[in-house]
Amino acid sequence: MLKTIPVGDTERPVPRWALRLAKALPFIVLPHCLWRLPFAFDFRMGTVDPQAPAYVWWAAPYVIGLSVLTEALTLLTLGLVSGWGEVFPRWVPVLRGRRVPPLAAVVPAVLGGLVLAALFDGMPLGWLGVFEEVGYSNGWWLLLGRVCTSTAMFWGPITLALAWAYHRRRRPAAAPAR
Repeated sequence: MLKTIPVGDTERPVPRWALRLAKALPFIVLPHCLWRLPFAFDFRMGTVDPQAPAYVWWAAPYVIGLSVLTEALTLLTLGLVSGWGEVFPRWVPVLRGRRVPPLAAVVPAVLGGLVLAALFDGMPLGWLGVFEEVGYSNGWWLLLGRVCTSTAMFWGPITLALAWAYHRRRRPAAAPAR
């Protein structure tokens, strides 16, 4: 028989830093999502790219959907600090009330964190001129662009840290010393 725990509670206490990071992550990534939105309506936010494609009808749904998806994915990290990340909620048809296997949460979180780190943590290299980045019409647009988009650099490392805390919390308890 599988042991179940109440959906709202966690089996072991969540470290305070992990709870704070998980709750803050959607707000940390929000400036990046908001920065994208004007592009949906062909406002270039000071970028200068002579090879930029012409505006297309599907740009608005795509960019808005991408921003909503990004925020939804940041909200998934709350499962690493919540009871619903340890026990399937009642609304999940076959699995309701059963324990979530720890690796079923840790593996996707680690893989996602690594992909996010690979995608966004190279930004400072572009700032240092290691590779070419988008040009801006003036320094103010450049500063605003960097401030808004740089927050995405923290998404991967935060996800990896939360996965590590989840793994540590969900691993089997050590055997008592004799």
